[in-house]
Amino acid sequence: MRIIFMGTPDFAVASLRALLETGEDVVAVVTGEDKPAGRGQKMHESAVKKYAVENNIPVLQPAKLKSTAFLDELASYAADLQVVVAFRMLPEAVWNMPPLGTINVHASLLPQYRGAAPINHAIMNGEKESGVTTFLLQQEIDTGNILFSEKVSIDEADNAGVLHDKLMVAGADVLLKTIQAFKTNTVTPTPQSNFDTASLKTAPKIFKEDCEIDWHSTTEQVYNRIRGLSPYPTAFTKLHGKGLKIFEAEKTGKIDVLPGEHITDGKTFVQYATADGSILLKVLQLEGKKKMRIDEFLRGYRFE
Repeated sequence: MRIIFMGTPDFAVASLRALLETGEDVVAVVTGEDKPAGRGQKMHESAVKKYAVENNIPVLQPAKLKSTAFLDELASYAADLQVVVAFRMLPEAVWNMPPLGTINVHASLLPQYRGAAPINHAIMNGEKESGVTTFLLQQEIDTGNILFSEKVSIDEADNAGVLHDKLMVAGADVLLKTIQAFKTNTVTPTPQSNFDTASLKTAPKIFKEDCEIDWHSTTEQVYNRIRGLSPYPTAFTKLHGKGLKIFEAEKTGKIDVLPGEHITDGKTFVQYATADGSILLKVLQLEGKKKMRIDEFLRGYRFE
């Protein structure tokens, strides 16, 4: 079976690696264009491109997915199946090209958490469980017929980075199971309408304003927002007028100040009040400074 793989970040590399290590015939990789990054603005290659080049797989980096030149080049590889993991939204001319279609590995238990940020939103909503799903692409985003899924537990202290890594591994496993089903002609696609769609939770793209902490929320809600946005894009608040990113925190009891106000001994702790308790800061980054643990931060910061 000839496979074209489409993806960009580290999350996708695990699935590409799994395909190659099990001997699948990946004839080409499609990934994002090289972009300038860092202080020197040097051109940065995607994680998927780096891995593909290391393994001598042809790499396509189209600026426009609808361009005739790209579509012709894609068709020249005569793929039986396309696999998409953490890539862009595809036009029908691309996803409908292979005879077996195009499958996507999505980091949620569809139909729950359709959208661009399922990992973040699952933790922000306090879920105890997430998972990965393979499905066939169709016109509407993340709505195609489901092939396989696998549940993954979310522990109390897991943040988005930890869940990302759990789902990255699970996604590769489910992808291999899906490929095997295609090879043995035992695929049984299930419409998402067959599942409970009465109370769907979505996972839209996260913007900066979504990252600001509302201290009038409950302690649990604030704690989950911090976990769900860590390590990226990171929950933040203000400290003496400067942005303060919070990467790690701890739930604790009520303190005698209003929500959004803080107390500190200036040496070992900073504690912010919420609607029904408080949050103890553990790892943070003040605007213009490096990321550090609270004790290190307090050694160099003077409260007014």
